[in-house]
Amino acid sequence: MIEFNNLPIELVSEKTLLKRWLKQIIRSEGLEPADVQYVFCNDEELLKVNLQFLNHDTYTDIITFDFCDGNIVSGEIHISEERVRENAEINKTALFDEMLRVVAHGVLHLCGYKDKTGEDAKLMRQKEEESISLFKILKNK
Repeated sequence: MIEFNNLPIELVSEKTLLKRWLKQIIRSEGLEPADVQYVFCNDEELLKVNLQFLNHDTYTDIITFDFCDGNIVSGEIHISEERVRENAEINKTALFDEMLRVVAHGVLHLCGYKDKTGEDAKLMRQKEEESISLFKILKNK
């Protein structure tokens, strides 16, 4: 089951489609969706999570906790709505698209994609773009 806590206003009307989209992303990787929890929060709340669990004293847009077991995708994804808004401004990207990118980014981590090396980050960005395109296709059906 995919659940959202404190879903940003920009995404509220798309909640049902978001769940279907995320399940489709997971299944397209040959995996099965289980419990995936998204928690939207502010910078300070995510900083506390970053310090408590990762011992990182930095702001970030997303933290993903992977609870996957075999091909069963499960995890908890924390997203700073403030960071996403700032990233959209910096990158001159539509806020909605940046929200989709970060939401997809979290589930792609649960599907096994990494982003620490340049090569991994390039593949992650490609998968994010594919995911955003898929969302738009599903929305227009």
